[in-house]
Amino acid sequence: MPSLPATFAEDVINQPARAQFEAFLDEHRGALHGCLDGLTQEQARRRLVPSQTTLLGLVKHATFVEKVWFDEAVTCRSRAEIGIPATPDESFILDDDDTIATVQRAHREACQESRRATSSLGLDDVVHGNRRGPLPLRWVYLHMLRELAQHCGHADILREQLINE
Repeated sequence: MPSLPATFAEDVINQPARAQFEAFLDEHRGALHGCLDGLTQEQARRRLVPSQTTLLGLVKHATFVEKVWFDEAVTCRSRAEIGIPATPDESFILDDDDTIATVQRAHREACQESRRATSSLGLDDVVHGNRRGPLPLRWVYLHMLRELAQHCGHADILREQLINE
C-alpha cells in the first residue's frame, strides 16, 4: 500500500479533536483506496481467503460503510433509498462491471459525500439513523477509524501476497 507522509501525526497533534479525527479518517480512506493502485483487474478480484474478501471487494465494502455511517446514520434514509446492500456481507460481492476505476470512483465520491454530510455537525451532535439508535458523531468517527484500520490491515496482507507471487 502507498506509504503515508512521515510527518502526518505531527501535522495534527495540536489541532482540535475534530481536525484530528478527520485527518486520521482521510489517512485510512486514502490507504484503503490506494491498495488497488498498480494492480491488474485479475489481481484486484483474486480471492486469497475462503471468504468473499478481495482487494476490490474491500474497497467496495468501504464505500458501503461510508454510506451506512455518513448517509444512513446522518440522513435517516434507508439502505434501499441509498442504493446499498442490506447487509455488510453483501457489500463485498463483486458485479461483472466492477473495475478498479469504477470502485475507486465510487469510494472517492462516497468519501466526499461523507465529508459534506458531517461538515455542519459537531462531535457531540447526535445522529439518529443508525440501527443501534442515536449516536454522537464522535462515536461514529471512532467506529469508522476502527473499521478502516482493520480493513487497511486486511488489504496490506492481501496486497503483499499478490505482489510477492
